[in-house]
Amino acid sequence: MLHRVIAAARDVRRRLLPQDCRLCGLPSGDALLCTGCHDELPRLPAAHCPVCALPVPTADVCGRCLKHPPAFDATLAVWAYAEPADQLIHALKFRARLPLAGWFARELHALGLPPCDLLLAMPLHPNRLRERGFNQSVEIGRTLGRLGRLNFDAFGLERLHDTPPQRDLAWSQRRRNVRGAFAVRTGVAGLHVAVVDDVLTTGASLHEVARMLKAAGALTVTNLVLARTPRLRGK
Repeated sequence: MLHRVIAAARDVRRRLLPQDCRLCGLPSGDALLCTGCHDELPRLPAAHCPVCALPVPTADVCGRCLKHPPAFDATLAVWAYAEPADQLIHALKFRARLPLAGWFARELHALGLPPCDLLLAMPLHPNRLRERGFNQSVEIGRTLGRLGRLNFDAFGLERLHDTPPQRDLAWSQRRRNVRGAFAVRTGVAGLHVAVVDDVLTTGASLHEVARMLKAAGALTVTNLVLARTPRLRGK
């Protein structure tokens, strides 16, 4: 009976609140994307490293994670960071398309979340937060916490230093750039903590956050990210 009520409500909303697909502009009913564009999003291959989500044919821990283990223990990612997924992420971060945050949370939730004790968001420095007006990871995490019935703490992590954006730095500089940039402001001792972020590239920021969480007593740290950047040759 309940599923019929929900289906009826969705049908009413679809008829009363039609919208256009965020990517192609065609009618998409009550969805942010039409079926065709949604199906074309670059899903992360099923065979990927369980630690950093880098695609590997064997689905085993990749060579880089074996040689240089990051502080985090696992990563769940929805897409490869490629068109058109990158356009949607940019639309949220740089054009304040906030309805995308809830949709991203639902896409993450559909992966099947780990049984974590606490959900945190990658923090922005106050200067960056004032410029942008919101933290995309907090917006995603807030909805994800409700969907997964997880304890979400929007202020559990703090960014101490207004470091240069990681995208502007060489890969070899990124870990040094964020060294000591974060602080843990909530109790994590003995907990499995999940951290929400938008994109994992080198993993430098997530590594540093996980390092601080482990130093504060967290047992396990899992990344929940929208997209994983494919590693370039030689990186």
